[in-house]
Amino acid sequence: MLNRRGVLAAGGIAAGVFGVPKLLVPAEGHENSTHGKHPVTYQESKSFSGPKPVVVPWARPMPVPPVLRPLVSTPKQEIYELSIDDTTAEILPGLQSPVLGFGGQFIGPTIRAKTGRKTLIMFRNNLKEGANVHLHGGHVPPEHDGHPKDIIAPGRTRLYLYPNTQQGTTLWYHDHSHGTEAQHVYLGLHGTYIIEDDSERGLGLPTGAYDVPIMLRDIHFDDSGNIVVFDDPAKRTTVLANGIPKPYFEVAARKYRFRLVNTANQRLFKLKLTGDKFTHIGSDGGLFGESKVAAELTLSSAERADVVIDFSKYPVGSKVVLTDDVAGEILRFDVVRRASDSSRVPAVLRPLPALPLSTVDREIDLAFLFKPNQRPDGLINGKVFDMDRVDITVKRGATETWLIKSSDPVGVKHNFHLHLVQFRVLERNGGPPLPSDLGLKDTVPIMGGETVKLQATFTGYTGRYVYHCHFLEHSWIGMMAQMEIVP
Repeated sequence: MLNRRGVLAAGGIAAGVFGVPKLLVPAEGHENSTHGKHPVTYQESKSFSGPKPVVVPWARPMPVPPVLRPLVSTPKQEIYELSIDDTTAEILPGLQSPVLGFGGQFIGPTIRAKTGRKTLIMFRNNLKEGANVHLHGGHVPPEHDGHPKDIIAPGRTRLYLYPNTQQGTTLWYHDHSHGTEAQHVYLGLHGTYIIEDDSERGLGLPTGAYDVPIMLRDIHFDDSGNIVVFDDPAKRTTVLANGIPKPYFEVAARKYRFRLVNTANQRLFKLKLTGDKFTHIGSDGGLFGESKVAAELTLSSAERADVVIDFSKYPVGSKVVLTDDVAGEILRFDVVRRASDSSRVPAVLRPLPALPLSTVDREIDLAFLFKPNQRPDGLINGKVFDMDRVDITVKRGATETWLIKSSDPVGVKHNFHLHLVQFRVLERNGGPPLPSDLGLKDTVPIMGGETVKLQATFTGYTGRYVYHCHFLEHSWIGMMAQMEIVP
C-alpha cells in the first residue's frame, strides 16, 4: 500500500506516486475526466504473450524524426496538418507495441519554425477519447496553449496558432489533456518543435543534417513485452533515444549540434560522454551568453540541453557512448567517415536579456498530502488543482520573483514548469544557481527541502495559464495551479 512510509522508503520518491494501480484515480477536481479509460482498455485488448524480446545493444540505428512539411508556406506563416493516432511502434526488436503518436509516429515529427513567421497547425484527434496539444516553452495566447480544459473531442479538429515571437530555441509539443496527460505522453504523444532565427544562423553553428534532436525517455515493459502504463517509475529501466533502446548513430568526424530533450514522465538524467565532454550552448529558452564546457548534463523531465560534440578528434571507427548515472549506456555514436566542416562554436553566443526590477514576491510550495491507505494528493500551496479556481493574479508586463520550494522530506523529487514565459534562476538554496539552472528556463528540478528563486517577466498575453510539477504523475494527481494574467 502506498503511504508516507512507503514513499520515503522508495529513496527519494524513486517510486513516485505509482505504488498500487488501484489507487490511481484522479485527484479531486478530476472526477469528470476520461482518466484511465482509453489507455487501460487499449493495453489490455492488445496484449502480448510469450517471452519478451531481448534488446541487443547497438543493433539498431537511432532514427531522426522527420521534419513535418507544411501544406502552405508564405513569408508570414506556415500551415500544417497533424493527426493524433492510435498506432504501433517497434520499440523492442521484432515486436509492434500499441502506442499513441502524432502523425502515426511514436516520436512525433519535428516542426521547424522561424522567428517572426507564424505557425498554424490543424490537429485531428483520431483517438477514442479527448486529447490536446501544449507547446512546451512556447510564448502563445491562452487559447492556443493547450490548457487542460481545452480538449479536442474524438473525431474533431482544433487549430493552434503559434506566433513564434521568441528567439531561436528548442521546444517540444505534447498532450496536456485534463486527467490523461501522464498516460498520453507516456504512450507517445510528444515531438520536437524548433524555432530558428537569423541572428542564431549567423553564428555558424552546425546545421542541416548535423543539427539533430534527441528525445530521451524511459519505459517499462512486462515479461511479455507489453508497455506497462500504471506502474512504479523505478521499474522504467529501459531508456529510449528517439524511441529505440540502446541504438547507435553514425556520425562524420566533424561537429554536430544535438538538441537533447528529456521527455520522460518522471526521471532525472545525469548524462556523460565516455572520454569526452560536451560544449553546452543553450538551455530551455535558447542559447547561453557564452558556450561552456561540461563534463555532465543534468536534465529533469521536460528540460532541454543544446550541445555540440566535436567528433573530428576521433579516427574513423571510433565509438563514443552517451551514458546516464543510473541507466548506464544509452546511445553510441559511431564515427564512420571524414567530412569537411565549416561550422564553429563561438565563445560568445548571444547576450541574455537584462533582468528588470522585480516588484512582486511570491512563494510556491510543492508537496504531497499523504492519506491512510490511499494514494497521496499532489498539492501546490496546500491545494489540489481545480481548473475553475484562479490561484494567483499577475499583472501583464510585471516582473516577479518566485521562491519555489518543496516542503516534502529531503530526497523527494519534483520539478517546476511555468507556462507562457521563460524565467531566470537567481538562487538555489540561498546560494548561486547550478550549471543546469543557467540561461533562460521554463522548467527546473527541485528536491524535497530545497528552494529555487526565479524571476520572470509576464509579457504579451492576458488570460489563464497553469504552472505545475512536470513529473506528470505528480501534476496528474493535483500538483498544478492556475494563474490569470490581467491587463
